Order: sequence, then structure tokens, then C-alpha cells
Amino acid sequence: MKLSKREIRILELLCDGYSDKEIAKKLKNSPRTIQTHITRLVLKLNARNRTAAVAIYLRNMP
Repeated sequence: MKLSKREIRILELLCDGYSDKEIAKKLKNSPRTIQTHITRLVLKLNARNRTAAVAIYLRNMP
């Protein structure tokens, strides 16, 4: 799985319990942009949903 630095940062913030709005504010993006990133992450990781994407990420962290 090859993730960009931005995707990894979003996953880390999701792991820390941040909402889409909070992530958007931290990364200076719109909430819709963050939702798009998360949707792409779910597809890229072949996950069922965002929670599964976080679990996959945590299992495969170096």
C-alpha cells in the first residue's frame, strides 16, 4: 500500500479521533476535501469504511 504524506496525516488524525471538520481546520482544507481524501483512502486500502481503513493502517504501520 503506497500512501501519500497527506493520506498518512489524515489517517493519523482519524486515529486520534478527529472529525472531518477538525481535520479540515488543522490541514487548512474544506471538510468536503477531507471527505474526498477519506473516500479515496477507503478505496485504496480496499476497506469497507473509514473505521476499517484506520484498522488496516494501524496493522500495517512500520
